[in-house]
Amino acid sequence: MMKTVDMVITGAQVLNTFTREFEATSLWIKDGKVVSNLKGEPYHAQQTVDASGQWIVPGMIDAHVHMESSMVAPSELGQVLLQHGVTAIATDPHELANVAGVAGIQYLIDDAKQTPLDVFFMLPSSVPCVPFDDNGATLHAADLRPLYGQPGVHGLAEVMDYGAVERGDADITAKIRDAYAYGYHADGHASGLDPHQLNVMVNAGLDTDHECMTVIEALNRVKAGMFVFLREGTVERDVLATMGAVNEANASRFAFCTDDKTISDLMVEGSIDYNVKLAIGNGMRPALAYTLASLNAAVAHRLTDRGSLTAGKIADLVVLDDPNDVTIAKTMKNGQWVAEAQPATQPLPFTATRVHQHASLKDLQLPLTSGRVNVIGVQPNHIETDHLVKQVAPTANFEADLEQDILKMVVIERHRNTGKVGVGLVHGFKLKHGAVAGTIAHDAHNIVAVGTSDLAILRAVAQITRTNGGIAVSDDQQVCADMSLAVGGLLSAEPYQVAAQQLTEIKKAYNQICDQPIEFDPFITLSFLTLPVIPTLKLTARGLFDYDQFDFTSVEIKD
Repeated sequence: MMKTVDMVITGAQVLNTFTREFEATSLWIKDGKVVSNLKGEPYHAQQTVDASGQWIVPGMIDAHVHMESSMVAPSELGQVLLQHGVTAIATDPHELANVAGVAGIQYLIDDAKQTPLDVFFMLPSSVPCVPFDDNGATLHAADLRPLYGQPGVHGLAEVMDYGAVERGDADITAKIRDAYAYGYHADGHASGLDPHQLNVMVNAGLDTDHECMTVIEALNRVKAGMFVFLREGTVERDVLATMGAVNEANASRFAFCTDDKTISDLMVEGSIDYNVKLAIGNGMRPALAYTLASLNAAVAHRLTDRGSLTAGKIADLVVLDDPNDVTIAKTMKNGQWVAEAQPATQPLPFTATRVHQHASLKDLQLPLTSGRVNVIGVQPNHIETDHLVKQVAPTANFEADLEQDILKMVVIERHRNTGKVGVGLVHGFKLKHGAVAGTIAHDAHNIVAVGTSDLAILRAVAQITRTNGGIAVSDDQQVCADMSLAVGGLLSAEPYQVAAQQLTEIKKAYNQICDQPIEFDPFITLSFLTLPVIPTLKLTARGLFDYDQFDFTSVEIKD
């Protein structure tokens, strides 16, 4: 008796990711899986799809992403990513975990069940990212261990505390050991590490990195035996600077990731499809680029059921009208075509946290006697910063030097109402008046703000406190625009279309208080200026932190 399958797709050029070549062949699909990728099989197909003149590639996989950076719930994010040919993501939920602990992780796991997108959770390894951070929760190995019993949990996310790894800290060692004991693996985070330090990470069991900013850094990681995820997010624009490391011989060690990308950028630019488009547009062979986007990410994360369109693999695929321009005609997930108008979802409610703070003008005071100061220098479209030394006028309370574009920046602890306020200086935001404040501030996610006056800063801070989290832009008289982030101060509870429009509006408001247009996202850039595990100067609720010395330092330089 002739075997019956659900569907056969004929006429297309189909990518074989094992040979990295397109082949004129057919795809036979049954029960959500590929039965064969050969022509002329002795099967009866209940449906025949003619894809003549088109190309087919496996569903794309984001090898490392913090879904919270999209600012929408997982159920909403899934709708957008599937439209862009992304059928699976490996996500690190450490943003909401740093706010709400296990309750934050559980929220994301539960809400993600509403989307057909496959969401593989890599349990957050670094909550907090460093012992001295003032975040909302602490997660030890014993806290994470029970979560491995949940469907979708697939390993340990980026281990950021190199010092803990180097000294063999018992808790981080247990977290890494547990990931392998449950049959998974552990991601690394190797920002600023030299080859010797890379070996320390690899010896500890960390086998991936997504922090490369140069070809040399990428090659050093490959030589150390790591998988390298080439990153293109809202701020972390690294694909063009790193893709030169990829060649036909070493390509199997590379995949693509976004790390952090806002919902508006995902809708306009795309996700991994944009990484592929950049790579192809700058010389990478299309078949190779799509292999990085699928098979290589699957191999890195030990996802043995996907990444190719061969017998026994999940029928996740993308039909392209133009493979060079990544023009997506339609996407298939688990053997079913993804409808352009997907069923509406409703983000689950989240009530685990509140924004607590009582900062006043007194807390924002910054007296300077000599005026020789350390300043955080923004690197546009990068999360690393420059350590600048500047001269400003001595004063009883520094607020801003608009001529030099040096503004006051503050970080206010918001989880336990401790009253801690860090005050520093930053260059690069180009504000002429007003302020911006937000509750997205990696990784502790306290309140972060920058402005031209203390009153404007407190006005924006007060607004996001009233809304229990969000982003607000104020001028010298009033709040101009704000975006509520009701889920832990990180995610909107609105449909993705509404959230994207709100993000557009606050960007317009920012431009109105700006001295001149800036070529980077001000809100996501600001959110990374509080992350002490990334070079070089950063600001936390405890004060200015120097990554190179790995210790706190003063704003004013004392002779």
